[in-house]
Amino acid sequence: MSKPAAPVSVLSRLASALTYPLRLEDYLAVIDPRHSSRQLRGLVTSVTPETDRVTTLTISPGRGWLPHRAGQWLRVGVDVGGVRQWRPFSVSSPEGGGVAITVGATGRVSSALAHDTRPGDVLFLDRPQGDFVLPDAPGPLLFVAAGTGITPIMSMIATLLARRPDADIVLVHASRTPDDAIFAGRLATLASGHRGLRVLPHFSRSSGRLALTPASLDALVPGWAARAAYVCGPPGMLADAEALWDAAGASLSVERFTVARRVDPDARGGTVTFARSGRTATVAGAQSLLEAGEHAGVGLPCGCRMGICRTCLTRLAEGQVRDLTTGAVHGEPGDLIRTCVSAPAGDVRLDA
Repeated sequence: MSKPAAPVSVLSRLASALTYPLRLEDYLAVIDPRHSSRQLRGLVTSVTPETDRVTTLTISPGRGWLPHRAGQWLRVGVDVGGVRQWRPFSVSSPEGGGVAITVGATGRVSSALAHDTRPGDVLFLDRPQGDFVLPDAPGPLLFVAAGTGITPIMSMIATLLARRPDADIVLVHASRTPDDAIFAGRLATLASGHRGLRVLPHFSRSSGRLALTPASLDALVPGWAARAAYVCGPPGMLADAEALWDAAGASLSVERFTVARRVDPDARGGTVTFARSGRTATVAGAQSLLEAGEHAGVGLPCGCRMGICRTCLTRLAEGQVRDLTTGAVHGEPGDLIRTCVSAPAGDVRLDA
């Protein structure tokens, strides 16, 4: 004997019959634009300029959102020129509330988000990820940030101080000028209310590039090697930090926003065919397959865009690719390649 249909299933089928040819969720999306069973969405609730080129977007996620951990990042999708583009952004808001991203206008997509987004706009969201997070039982901490590298660290500091107002934190915060110092006012307010937080600003226009050397850190933060350190900023600063902390045998976590590429001006590109969509693109030898797909309107999977998370793995059907981080040419039919750090080395066919 068959079991009776579950009440929810019966109601769902009845609702679908009443709303045909549209679906019930199409009507729900009119009431709440975040509603979708196919793609997580978020409603922009506020837009706050931080500097002339940096903006914080506060977002109210729809159903299916998983709360972030302080320091994590998520992918955000926005339609630019009729093509949906995805970019990763660190979450700058503390744990336990809504979600905010702080965006610097450095490219086409980030500029659109920073300058053109308004309250009430809907963005497409992925779930937060990343392991640049606070330890379970943090002791004395040292944060070093430059530019927009302050965004995940802002989340971590605000989260920790809400839990432990007496936390021992030193932040070395590098910016070009005082006007470029993201979150300067917010950090000053936190420091005035928490004696354990010390904010040490560094302005490169007047003082030169922040040098991470034993002598400079000894002067700024005596006993720095005994603190668990978190560093986020440009590649050069991260390389200096890794060399210094490795030599000291001290604890260090780093977060990268970009990865260094080997640019060969003579590198040969080719025609890329996206087999499933039937689209083709002529791609230069220094352009990634992911970027080429986005320009061609092909929705390739992606995550960190640095070849780390491996979300972008796509099967190579024909041809070979050049690794943009090493310069090595490789590829056999059936290989899974990282499209975000691979460029065509001649004509290429992707199973995408």
